[in-house]
Amino acid sequence: MRHLLILLILLVLPFTLPLAAEEMKHTTDSVEQVKTSVADGKAVIVDVREQAEWDNGHLKAAQLVPLSLLSKDGAEIPGTLPKDKPIYLHCRSGARSLKAAEILKAKGYDVRPLQAGYGQLVKDGFEKAE
Repeated sequence: MRHLLILLILLVLPFTLPLAAEEMKHTTDSVEQVKTSVADGKAVIVDVREQAEWDNGHLKAAQLVPLSLLSKDGAEIPGTLPKDKPIYLHCRSGARSLKAAEILKAKGYDVRPLQAGYGQLVKDGFEKAE
């Protein structure tokens, strides 16, 4: 009887857990919406690639906060990241932006990971830094 009860709990438990650990998804905000929001100061854009990638080219409007920094145990979030504005995250291909979004969302930030990576964002009209 005890084994049956344990089995029942194991079968039912996954359906009763809260969806707090909901899977992070890329934003559905359009590229134009992102560009306008960032240009108007209503949002910020953050590059979560590593320093060497940033040094090889980055968006003029972006700030660098590498995923490796965010992933460290006890890492402090840079004070330049606002909690009162959306934060658009980008990387090279979209995977790291999702991981960074999970970390920042858990700390109370309004994050919107972009599926488009750096190269695509440049093609879509974001200005490159000189």
